[in-house]
Amino acid sequence: MKDNQKETQSQASNQQTLSLSLEQIIQRIPHRYPMLLVDRLEKVRLGSEAVGIKGVTINEPFFQGHFPDLPVMPGVLIIEAMAQTAAVLVMESMNITCRDHVVYFMSIQDARFRKPVKPGDRLEMHVVKSHQRGMVWRFSGKSSVDDQIVAQAIFTAQISKRLSEKSLV
Repeated sequence: MKDNQKETQSQASNQQTLSLSLEQIIQRIPHRYPMLLVDRLEKVRLGSEAVGIKGVTINEPFFQGHFPDLPVMPGVLIIEAMAQTAAVLVMESMNITCRDHVVYFMSIQDARFRKPVKPGDRLEMHVVKSHQRGMVWRFSGKSSVDDQIVAQAIFTAQISKRLSEKSLV
């Protein structure tokens, strides 16, 4: 068994619950404004599940074109917010940062969009790890506003070592 897997399993067995601030989130994932879609994480259970929070405001850049007279958060960005919540959970569970690792989307299945998300909403993203094999994690995610599900999906992500800029040239 690889060291990262042992560490993840060891931490998960402790069932430690914590919360993460925006400052801690940006240490774990590389996303920045305007693509950072998680403001904080609540109820994080290492190696298992997390709840992310996004305060949706009229100042979001996507509302300029989606739709000017009836602003609605694009469904794909709700899925992205769930994926970012899961990415922070993975990075925190494995005790790694975005300086040397990155989490990539691999697949999305069974995406459903139930209700629109509008400016002023508090979007809550709940992700649960359903499977892990090595550096590949699978999640079930649900997003809600006022305890009503607005979107859900099953998605898979892979954790990879970050390539140096020199290796890309």
